[in-house]
Amino acid sequence: MRFDEHFLNEIKARLRPSDVIGRTVKLRRQGREDVGLSPFTKEKSPSFYVNDEKGFFHDFSSGKHGDLIAFLQETQRLSFREAIEQLAGEAGVPLPSPDPREAETERRRQDLHGWMEEAARWFEAELRRPAGDAARRYLDGRGLPEAERARFGLGYAPAGRTGLKDHMVAKGAHPGELVEAGLLIAPEDGGASYDRFRDRIIFPITEGRGRIVSFGGRALDPQAEANYLNGPETALFHKGSTLYSLLEARKLLHTGSSGAEEAALVVVEGYMDVIACQRAGIAAVAPLGTALTEEQMAALWRLTAEPVLCFDGDAAGQRAAHKVIDRALPLLKPGRSFRFALPTGGKDVDEVLREQGAVALKAQLAETKPLSEVLFERERASAEPLDTPERRTGLKVALRKLAGAIADADLSQAYRDDLLARFEALWPVGQPVRTRADAARAMRGDRRGPRKPPLTGASIEGKAASRLATSLHPMAAAAAAGVLAHPELADEQLEMLDVQGFGDEALSNFAHALVQARLAASDLDAAGLQRQLVGLGFSQTLEAITTAAAFSNAPFLRDQVSSAKLRAAWGQLYGALIQIASLERALTAAKTDVADESDLTEFYGLKTERDALRHELGAGDIWRSGLVTLDVSHRSQWSAPPSGRGRIPLIYSARERPPPALR
Repeated sequence: MRFDEHFLNEIKARLRPSDVIGRTVKLRRQGREDVGLSPFTKEKSPSFYVNDEKGFFHDFSSGKHGDLIAFLQETQRLSFREAIEQLAGEAGVPLPSPDPREAETERRRQDLHGWMEEAARWFEAELRRPAGDAARRYLDGRGLPEAERARFGLGYAPAGRTGLKDHMVAKGAHPGELVEAGLLIAPEDGGASYDRFRDRIIFPITEGRGRIVSFGGRALDPQAEANYLNGPETALFHKGSTLYSLLEARKLLHTGSSGAEEAALVVVEGYMDVIACQRAGIAAVAPLGTALTEEQMAALWRLTAEPVLCFDGDAAGQRAAHKVIDRALPLLKPGRSFRFALPTGGKDVDEVLREQGAVALKAQLAETKPLSEVLFERERASAEPLDTPERRTGLKVALRKLAGAIADADLSQAYRDDLLARFEALWPVGQPVRTRADAARAMRGDRRGPRKPPLTGASIEGKAASRLATSLHPMAAAAAAGVLAHPELADEQLEMLDVQGFGDEALSNFAHALVQARLAASDLDAAGLQRQLVGLGFSQTLEAITTAAAFSNAPFLRDQVSSAKLRAAWGQLYGALIQIASLERALTAAKTDVADESDLTEFYGLKTERDALRHELGAGDIWRSGLVTLDVSHRSQWSAPPSGRGRIPLIYSARERPPPALR
């Protein structure tokens, strides 16, 4: 359910911030404001202010600022919806009624939730029955007593094919509903459905409010095809947006964050690791069999600024950590990152708890490394022996590219400085491996002035539409036009769109506004979305996007294609644009440091890769599936890198004059 501004303003109008906040923070009147000690940090002098007239709080000690909704989210670890529901109840404002279609969908979900709860009760009962003997012995061996099994809702699925099905049908469930909920499997040949989980220890998977949306099962048979099995994607369960035991972790964070330091939130690999941490009083969650997604990262950052990633020390665990790093880099911002912990001796956290106790586990999880350090160690370990200028330059190029992948300009520069400082530290001053560029930089010092700030959306919007159109890249405009025509395309990339835009700086403010509009009303059609954007002052940008996108000849803007082809084509185009933008940032950074031949090698290496990707985009090679072909008859010119190793075709840029055929 989406909440409009009128509804939110009605809640705020009925509640005084000082009344609500004053229940948890002791406030005293000071002029036109109320002041008290910060609820976020430990301080002796009050620096927390509440202004009823303006409807916000501001905490000078932590820098946090916001309205009542933000206060509840920060102090009680509530989601936006949960905070709204709590405040609406206090204000006596009824929640808006959903439309009939949404009401029917919600009723259907409620029915499925009911069957999930019934299945959980049956699984728990089976764990206590004779059929669960082997499961109980396994849990005994893992040091999990009966009381703790009940706390986490553990159960057992017997080995028979229809034990759960028979029970649920007897309770009134229809097999089709149970298939829809992911509890049963319906054979493709039309045969009778059967239980999805068989001879497995069962772990309930809940959403943020504690309702069961799926189950995970740990096989007892060592010959089982899959050691761990999660339920499928359903109307209730979306694997990429769900974290195991998030609600319990949020409670632990809330009870453990009253001290001077914020309580740690730890991300581990499996169910038993989460249970081990939470038994030790550590807030922990786990992804569900996949690397952390952008949506899961956003959920973690809503709870804490720097979640701690603690994956197994084996090769699989390291690969998982590296995937998180690569996926997180474009999303990093000041105050939004990750730290890494690794239990000693190659053990997982469950083993540490059983063998060494809770104190040892907490101590090991407190020993963390920043993301920048882990990133550098990964690149250094995977690089060739750094015994030649070419190999050293190769590592330096890789580090610059990684820093360039960060969308935030200031943080990108800070990462570049940090990574290159670590690179320089590999060879103390005086060793012969230092290049002439290193010596030149050391002699001249850092004489470069501050970088120019990026062009703001406000200054962009001040341009005439025709001038803006010529400044937009046609492919970036095509990606934006695709979302305007099909708003649902943005839903899987909202976080990326918010921080990266469409790969063209001129559209950064527009992309942010589009994301906010989509979050506020996901049911808006294309016309409604464009009306909202016009109301926000983006009419010139919309006109410019239409004009520039016409030069792209993107097929999904002119042809009738299936939903699957549309998503595939747009997703591949968007991915290529973001990668080109990252390379452009790295290329700009490398250009400032050209001091000798090795730096020129780095510069032209970046340029060649960028131009090759442009060529791939222009030639339509990004749609390798063959579902959609991009018309590139408008390619403008050929340019060759100074190496002379062939001529690389570049896609047409609207910053140049269009070829005669398009005028």
